[in-house]
Amino acid sequence: MKKTWIKILTATMLVVGVMAPATGFAADNTPPKAIDEKLGAPIVVYGANLSEAEKESVKKSLKVSEEPEIEEIVVSGEDLVKYIKDSNSSSRMYSSAKITRRDAGEGLVIEIVTPDNITQVTSEMYANAMLTAGIQDATVQVAAPKAVTGHSALVGIYKAYEVTTGETLDIERTDVANEELSVATSIAESAGVDDAKVAELLTEIKKQIAELNPATREDVEKIVQEQLTKLEINLSEKDRQLLVDLMDKISKLDIDFSKWSEQLNDISNTIQEKFGSLMEDEGFWASVKNFFANLKDTVSSWFK
Repeated sequence: MKKTWIKILTATMLVVGVMAPATGFAADNTPPKAIDEKLGAPIVVYGANLSEAEKESVKKSLKVSEEPEIEEIVVSGEDLVKYIKDSNSSSRMYSSAKITRRDAGEGLVIEIVTPDNITQVTSEMYANAMLTAGIQDATVQVAAPKAVTGHSALVGIYKAYEVTTGETLDIERTDVANEELSVATSIAESAGVDDAKVAELLTEIKKQIAELNPATREDVEKIVQEQLTKLEINLSEKDRQLLVDLMDKISKLDIDFSKWSEQLNDISNTIQEKFGSLMEDEGFWASVKNFFANLKDTVSSWFK
């Protein structure tokens, strides 16, 4: 009996060792996080409709207590009206975000820290919409204490960005950025297109707009259709027109498109790194399957 328990303990330790990352036993001598005197403290923006318990949950998700200094603000339906035309000031606001400035040229880094609770918007969709709105060079973390679509976080990001930079965002751009987020989530849902594929589609169309500077709606429509064909995405005529309308508006915004290319390339590279090569590498997944199959056989043999 004793030998059997030793075998069970050994097998358990092996499996845990395989599945869990290695952990050192040395004392943590990491120095405390320093206050950024150049770019300022991070800003956390909370949805106005969070209860106190939900707010505490968001704080924990965004690791607010780990920051040496932080500024906290609230985003409400009144802010929604400020940044997005024809919006409803009584809208419920739950999704929240932490935004930290980065040095010029470092681009956007977006992380959804509660992915199970942000049900429609992906980090790449946020990045694309933020770039359309005029936000760049920032690290943004998004969180929600319960399942929400994630749309209100974008308004919170707008408000936090203005507070942290002292800049005023162009309302025409923030409005179109919100429309971009809506079109992206609508296409993903109604057309059954994978979220990553939608983000890739938007990024590639915008890259072509930045490069070709289309003069007419017909030029924009041609770019849209070329990318749909290239990525093998089939949309209904309604969804296709929504996409063309959106991209036509983007092409007419007061944007220095020459500065867009690098950040759009960053978004494109992120999509490829996250979803491209790994998913296409059948050999990798086969080796993973074989490894665990062999492990199962090995452990089973100890009890025979």
